[in-house]
Amino acid sequence: MPTTVRIKRPDAVLWDMDGTLIDQTRAIVRCYCEIINNMGLPAPQPQAILRSLGGPMASTMRLFIPDGQVDEACSQFRLRFPEIMFDGLILLAGGEALIQRFQQAEIPQAILTNKHGKTARRISQHSGFDQHIAVCVGNSDTEWSKPQAELTHHVLQRMNVTASGACIIGDSPTDIETAHNAGLPCYGVATGAHCVAELLEARAEAAFENLNELSAAFCQL
Repeated sequence: MPTTVRIKRPDAVLWDMDGTLIDQTRAIVRCYCEIINNMGLPAPQPQAILRSLGGPMASTMRLFIPDGQVDEACSQFRLRFPEIMFDGLILLAGGEALIQRFQQAEIPQAILTNKHGKTARRISQHSGFDQHIAVCVGNSDTEWSKPQAELTHHVLQRMNVTASGACIIGDSPTDIETAHNAGLPCYGVATGAHCVAELLEARAEAAFENLNELSAAFCQL
């Protein structure tokens, strides 16, 4: 989508994390492959793992292992992942600058992710996002997960804002579904496993190749 697209100033911004602000695929793929192998099954292709991300961890695990082993696999993942979580971590271009633009414009921000909440906050601190974004909510912090509207409304409440005028920035159909379930628009970036065309097909209000293009679309911050 050309950068001539213009997006009005949001009243609040909810950021996805994986594939949007960071690229942590090296550690994520490695951990899934290790755990699935530990369960006595062949490791899936990395792209199959990447395409499945965005929902709860259990949803990805169920694609590769029997239902009866999912809980154990998720428990093993949560134990192993913190040991390798910073291996190959990449901060995606344009993220920090856009976060700072929103902060300077006094637009409230939060991180809303299906990554385990404690892990997400460690990454936020490691990456410096916590210097500008106080609210970071992940899986297990509540009884809900993306794309449930209850989770989005919980985060908005913590931000002391309403859904009116808020938006979600994300890289996957799950982010788009999350936004629409709560009555928010979603602006997609093709920095994860889904291209611009796929994000538009999933009904993103607009989609961009990267965060720099998205930043250019926010012309009146």
